[in-house]
Amino acid sequence: MRNKSVTYYSTNLRSPKVSFREALLKGLAPDGGLYMPGNIPEIPADELEALSGKNYPEVATDILGRFLFDEIDRDELYNICVNAYRFEIPIEKVHDRNYLMRLDHGPTASFKDFAALLMGRLMQYYLKIDDQHITILTATSGDTGSAVANAFYDLENIRVIILFPFKEVTELQRKQMTTLKKNIQVFAIDGKFDDCQKLVKEAFMDTSLSHIRLSSANSINIGRLLPQSVYYFYAWSHLSGKIDDQVVFSVPSGNLGNLSGGLIAREMGLPVKCFVISTNENDEVPVFLKTGNYAKISPSKNCISSAMNVGHPSNLARIIALYGGKMNESGEIIQVPDLQKMRKDLFAVSISDVKTKETIANCYRQFGLLLEPHGAVAWQGLKEYLKQNPDPDAENQLCISLETAHPAKFSNEIFRILNFIPSTPDSIGSKSDQEEEYVSLNNNYNLFRNYILKNS
Repeated sequence: MRNKSVTYYSTNLRSPKVSFREALLKGLAPDGGLYMPGNIPEIPADELEALSGKNYPEVATDILGRFLFDEIDRDELYNICVNAYRFEIPIEKVHDRNYLMRLDHGPTASFKDFAALLMGRLMQYYLKIDDQHITILTATSGDTGSAVANAFYDLENIRVIILFPFKEVTELQRKQMTTLKKNIQVFAIDGKFDDCQKLVKEAFMDTSLSHIRLSSANSINIGRLLPQSVYYFYAWSHLSGKIDDQVVFSVPSGNLGNLSGGLIAREMGLPVKCFVISTNENDEVPVFLKTGNYAKISPSKNCISSAMNVGHPSNLARIIALYGGKMNESGEIIQVPDLQKMRKDLFAVSISDVKTKETIANCYRQFGLLLEPHGAVAWQGLKEYLKQNPDPDAENQLCISLETAHPAKFSNEIFRILNFIPSTPDSIGSKSDQEEEYVSLNNNYNLFRNYILKNS
């Protein structure tokens, strides 16, 4: 199974299958669908258990190499992983077998660093082979933009255009994008994240831009999801590594890219008992799983966990595809997935801003655990799962909640709740006094398209 080449199909099922290289550089399939691996490599139990004791670049090379073995030399892949992952991944015990995995120690203090760093290096590797150039279009609700800007900054052959909703990112998140310049161009859009994402998708489908090679660094790109599957393996192998020890992951969820990476890991053989889909007040996914009816939230609700303010998550189409269904880019379900299996594998819950703030306060006072809003949503989501699914052996159940951004990125909110300012990592503190450069733009596709054409 490991030696079978992996090809990628579109969730709209109207485009030819492609290699990883093609999927990575295209970003979006020609029919508007999202690329998914047509055959997911399965890892034998003994090879899963052998991950224990390996460092992060070694685990990443092992997992990603099963997809890319015939597209990139393994030693080259290992060198890319070593170069990308030069930071810690702390996993903190909170109580019993309940842990917090902090994915906030990368260069922009966000979990998006894991995918963006590898993605930029893989794109650069493939582009250099044929001396090609590409323009990356990326919509962000905060952390994606800063991670992509940092990861792709000053890379040859690559130009990056980032769109963000002006009123819904923190000052620090904005400055992580707007102070870099060079090959990084940033647009402040008068709208919501979903508006930014729509502009990006329209550009991909616009034939007047067909002479410009476009791709995406959003989680609509499969190159974002595969690297995000790795830290699920790393956490399980670090804390257990025994194939009969199933784990519960609680994932703070907005556009569902993080969760999609976890589901790919489970399909590869990672022993996952359940994924908790922890959302903020944008509850379209919990409602869908409960009722079977999907309805976008437009405009999305503005919550303190800003990166999760998504009213129509793109990656839901991928998740529905994994369960035998089909959803188009408009959110219409063309073929109903196996809802019974989805409800068995997934537990979805919406956490209010009030409860998010309470969780930040309670966790710090009870455990000395400092959470930011996204991590608090995940932790509370895990508590809700355990409360609604009582287990007599609960103390022995391995549970891992994901923290996806550093608390310093939400220092004002932390101060209001806990009355102190969290310390700022050196990697992001240097941005505060640097000069910004960005373009303010109305939510109008023609204006955006004309800018791309004028500056290409």
